[in-house]
Amino acid sequence: MKLLACNSNRTLSADIADYLNLNLTRAVVRRFADDEVFVEIEENVRGEDLFVIQSTSAPANDHMMELLITIDALKRSSAQRITAVLPYYGYARQDRKTAPRTPISAKLVANLITTAGADRVLTCDLHAAQIQGFFDIPTDNLFGAPVIEADIRKSLNGEKLMIISPDVGGVVRARHLANRLDADLAIVDKRREKAGESEVMNIIGDVTGRTCLLVDDIVDSGGTLCNASQALLDQGATEVHSYITHGVLSGEAVKRITSSSLKSLVITDSIEATDAVKAAENIRVITIAPLIAEAMRRIAREESVSSLFD
Repeated sequence: MKLLACNSNRTLSADIADYLNLNLTRAVVRRFADDEVFVEIEENVRGEDLFVIQSTSAPANDHMMELLITIDALKRSSAQRITAVLPYYGYARQDRKTAPRTPISAKLVANLITTAGADRVLTCDLHAAQIQGFFDIPTDNLFGAPVIEADIRKSLNGEKLMIISPDVGGVVRARHLANRLDADLAIVDKRREKAGESEVMNIIGDVTGRTCLLVDDIVDSGGTLCNASQALLDQGATEVHSYITHGVLSGEAVKRITSSSLKSLVITDSIEATDAVKAAENIRVITIAPLIAEAMRRIAREESVSSLFD
């Protein structure tokens, strides 16, 4: 078993390697003068079980090309099996046709990873579960719920909690966490006028006197969270926190969240935290390195991955 880290999330890769008590495989992943990606594996990988760690976060296209070219380099170096480990799977929100003459980019990315030479994919909290079916190779979708649950129990133990889904589409995810915490569930009903903008309409459920936890897989612009937080407080919630697996946080998102009524936003390290995220007083990062590392160990040993969530 060997680990190889591309450039998108070196900190998480190092933490995974530490958990597994392994050194990262020596490799060069760099750019030529015209920004073409170049990869060179600097040690023998013939016959090895390789895990390539790369979140396809911003700049998504650059990181995607790094992953594809690294997989190709390993394939041509006679690696026995290559597992693409994507803590964050970019393009996942383009999982269906939302209008005529639009792409299904999540499927295209799956095809690219498979064609490049990956034998298996390991990812975390896919935006839509059906993306697993876009691959013709084994694909494991880990759930961040156990990590999030542990942090909630540690940070908010004894609070009168209510789990909130920020939209109807996230109800299954929110209900799963609510069941684990034996908490009630409420839903934010919103109208999205266009991508990146949303207007909260009303709250389905009584949140009066409750500590509300907004739960979702991705926070991008932060508009939905900020609007939902204020709507919950207006309906009588005592305070609002949010737990999100993937902190995309593009544009003015960090500034928007720090100036909002949101008490705290907790994200995982599936995406490398920026300096702005690290400096934000109400944004906190928790690690999923042990979860991913343990799944990788079980894959290498041909053991059950699903039992991690029993």
